[in-house]
Amino acid sequence: MSEKKFGDKALDHIIHEMVDTVTNSKDEIFQIGEESRNEYEKLDKELKETKREVCSLIDEGDKLEQKVRFSRMRLSEVSKQFQKYSEDEIRKVYEQTHGLQMDLSMKREKEKQLRNRRDDLERRLRNLDETIGRAEALGGKISVVLNYLTEDFKHVTDALEDAKEKQQFGLQIIEAQEEERRRLSREIHDGPAQMLANVMLRSDLVDRIYRERGVEEAMKEMRSVRTMVRSALYEVRRIIYDLRPMALDDLGIIPTLKKYLATVEDYNDLEISFTLFGEERRFESKFEVALFRLIQEAVQNAVKHASASLIQVKTELQAGSALIIVKDDGKGFDPKSKKDKSFGLVGMRERVDMLDGDLTIDSSPGEGTIVTIHIPINS
Repeated sequence: MSEKKFGDKALDHIIHEMVDTVTNSKDEIFQIGEESRNEYEKLDKELKETKREVCSLIDEGDKLEQKVRFSRMRLSEVSKQFQKYSEDEIRKVYEQTHGLQMDLSMKREKEKQLRNRRDDLERRLRNLDETIGRAEALGGKISVVLNYLTEDFKHVTDALEDAKEKQQFGLQIIEAQEEERRRLSREIHDGPAQMLANVMLRSDLVDRIYRERGVEEAMKEMRSVRTMVRSALYEVRRIIYDLRPMALDDLGIIPTLKKYLATVEDYNDLEISFTLFGEERRFESKFEVALFRLIQEAVQNAVKHASASLIQVKTELQAGSALIIVKDDGKGFDPKSKKDKSFGLVGMRERVDMLDGDLTIDSSPGEGTIVTIHIPINS
């Protein structure tokens, strides 16, 4: 009896730890969103000031243009009646006209530069707005996970009778969750968070370059900043997609797989071929999620660890089963070696076992890897 109580308390403690960890992850993503909003407000303020300067320059330029027109008329009059004016009077009119023309030219050039900066700030604000939206979406998905942990896990203690099984089950869950949290934290820190921090620094640098080195150099820096914002947006979209591709529920396993593989192919500059045998069909959601995650893990292993240049994904879907083959031309490994049994492979085996399926890995150093998965699917 005491052992059972200990097991219950241990599992409850683990679940609380999981909730705290996910909550912290949500707070980190919220912080990224706040930093993006602060940057947005800063750029929006700068944009308003730039628009005000543009309007002011337009007004000054129009007034100066009238003065130039009047001065030209005066110069034309002096030129026609040359004999009536002294040399000093003629020179004074000429210099005045020339000076006004130079002032007008400089104001129009400055107006053009400010217009370009205004347009660029508007583009940057649109990109940041998308980044903020994606960060909010990612936070929403983590909120769903948090709700699942706080609501559905209330019944875990009642479902597990043996204290030892509860402790082992809880430890496996927390280990997987911690690994996922580390991965997400690392990806967000090294990707969007770092890029957005650089954008803040580089935006200040643009203004200084404009003042010190001119428009052309400032525009080069702006193009670099735009590239960084675009990359940050891509990273946020990729992280959201890794958490749970929304197309899986709407379109099904095959269209989602094609989109995912195309994204991995473009992002990692390698070749991925996909072949479907049989007719495209829909399955129960839990089977489609399981199949997608298994293929995703196998492909990611080939990309990250095998240094593959070609990955072949073949899928055969039947009414009662699914067959998956993922083959790569990477460096391979020894499946029997303990050091080569990564967490990803362990997770794949556990997922396949939960579905009463079979997983075989055929690989050797320098010969690539073939992952074969067979999953029975109950209608």
